[in-house]
Amino acid sequence: NSTTGSSSVIACDSYTWEGTVYTISGTYGVSLLSSFGCDSIATLNLTINYSSTSSATITACDSYSWNGTTYNTSGIYIDTITNASGCDSIMTLNLTINYSNTSDTTLTACDSYLWNGVSYTTSGVYDSTFTNAAGCDSIATLNLTINYSNTSSTTVIACDSYTWNGF
Repeated sequence: NSTTGSSSVIACDSYTWEGTVYTISGTYGVSLLSSFGCDSIATLNLTINYSSTSSATITACDSYSWNGTTYNTSGIYIDTITNASGCDSIMTLNLTINYSNTSDTTLTACDSYLWNGVSYTTSGVYDSTFTNAAGCDSIATLNLTINYSNTSSTTVIACDSYTWNGF
């Protein structure tokens, strides 16, 4: 007697059956000779799911988090996850990291000091944030000491003339 058989297979991208590579879903059959010399028909019910790829180009300041990993340097990063079809999804990140910068200035002034358009009359630490040429924060810190001028007044009653501070 002839024999028949069938199998169902789900594969990613391609499947090799009886020496043939299949890349498209479908039903495929092959005739073989059984061990008794009779025809044997095998049927393959094949479902091909496909892998996917994606890429992103990102520019960030100082660091960037992607798929649970934080990156601090520019580079090309690749991650593979499983897509909805159960096949590989290869993701590529083209990452450019620009950096923030800081500056620190220590000054002493009398009575007041004008910095970045603001007049300061008390000692303290003052910060100002700008955007640097790379588009990231630039934080300038001013450590300011204000010394104050002294004034005094003296009431004097004199007859005819009076010399004060050599005058």
